[in-house]
Amino acid sequence: MPPDYRRPPPVKLASHPEPVTVRAPAKLNLHLSVGLLRADGFHDLTTVYQAVSLYDEVTASPAPELSVSVRGEDAPLVPLDDGNLAVRAARALAAAAGVEPLVRLDIVKAIPVAGGLAGGSADAAAALVACDALWGTAMDRAALLDLAADLGSDVPFALTGGTALGTGRGERLAPVLAIGRWHWVLAVAESGLSTPEVYRELDRKRERDVALAPEPLDSLINALRSGEPTSLGHALSNDLQAAALSLRPALRRTLDAGEDLGSTGRVVSGSGPTCAFLASSSDDAVRLAAALSGAGVCRTVRAAYGPVAGARVVTTTAR
Repeated sequence: MPPDYRRPPPVKLASHPEPVTVRAPAKLNLHLSVGLLRADGFHDLTTVYQAVSLYDEVTASPAPELSVSVRGEDAPLVPLDDGNLAVRAARALAAAAGVEPLVRLDIVKAIPVAGGLAGGSADAAAALVACDALWGTAMDRAALLDLAADLGSDVPFALTGGTALGTGRGERLAPVLAIGRWHWVLAVAESGLSTPEVYRELDRKRERDVALAPEPLDSLINALRSGEPTSLGHALSNDLQAAALSLRPALRRTLDAGEDLGSTGRVVSGSGPTCAFLASSSDDAVRLAAALSGAGVCRTVRAAYGPVAGARVVTTTAR
């Protein structure tokens, strides 16, 4: 059973007197193998995450009650109640530490909503770190990771960043060596895809079709260790890609355009619909981003690099 975060009863801790801003990155799934549906409604996953330089920021400020505001990328699509993972993160941390959740969370989004880039998980991780600093709860890293895992499968990785192997639901992490900097171009679709619906489509496809053998993980791990973009491009794989393409056939055009324009590798990120293209250098990423932007195959294009650190305090601002 999950820990009872209602205990101990609320106590007063020394709080940080100033607002705290935390930046957390988007993630890519360079490899994603999805197991069969479990009795608890989840799937066993084997994934290789990489955190990339596309960030959301969460500012936690002292307040008489818990509230949230959102601006930036897709802000109207983000809930302002307990459907918001950052709000749930603040409540979970407060309950675990025995403090009242008195905070205003101001979220500035650059990560697209429902894009397969774990923007909501990034917000949750940022809220955990920001509220921990604001309230002076001094939660140790292991306890924060436990809270993160209860909030969502991708939240622990948003805390740690870098490049990592995820197992279980994706929440059990082990670092993966990745030599150098990897350059990515992200093609953001006109609208998002529901992660549960993509998983349901995968389950339906498996009922109808003969399951394909998963792509081997060793080739991707070796490519990351080599620092060689061509090898990594060939090793990118995602079991959810076929389901995402089934629900959003227009993504085939986006993937094909990236290949025609010279990307080193291509993959749908997570449950989609963002398509990630690997470039061989920073200059190639800029060129590819410009070409994709002009091709009319997506809503917008972002160039990013990885790996980058997970959720980190970037400013504390005097009131």
